[in-house]
Amino acid sequence: MLNSRKEDIIEPRTMKAKIHPQYFNDAKVTCACGNTFTTGATVPEMSVEVCSACHPFYTGNMKLLDTAGRVDAFKAKLAGSGKKIMSKTEKRLLKREKRLQEEEARPTSLSDLRN
Repeated sequence: MLNSRKEDIIEPRTMKAKIHPQYFNDAKVTCACGNTFTTGATVPEMSVEVCSACHPFYTGNMKLLDTAGRVDAFKAKLAGSGKKIMSKTEKRLLKREKRLQEEEARPTSLSDLRN
């Protein structure tokens, strides 16, 4: 005979109300290759770049996936790196000069403020 004590019995817990996102059992997933399928998710529609129908691991075909966009992004990043790098001291001096110019532009009296 099994020993069943009250402490050994595990009762199911209920989920807290109003803290969980809405779950969609029939969420539509659309891949960049044109494949669509349904799954469960917290959003009604999703778009993905790679799915099991076009991923090289599942298909066995090697293909490049959107490398042109990555190359262009890298070239743009590289072109922006040619800027002159300023030291902290130079930045502080520019900031101080800007602050002094703003102070000079402020009106000094109430009559200047009205005009």
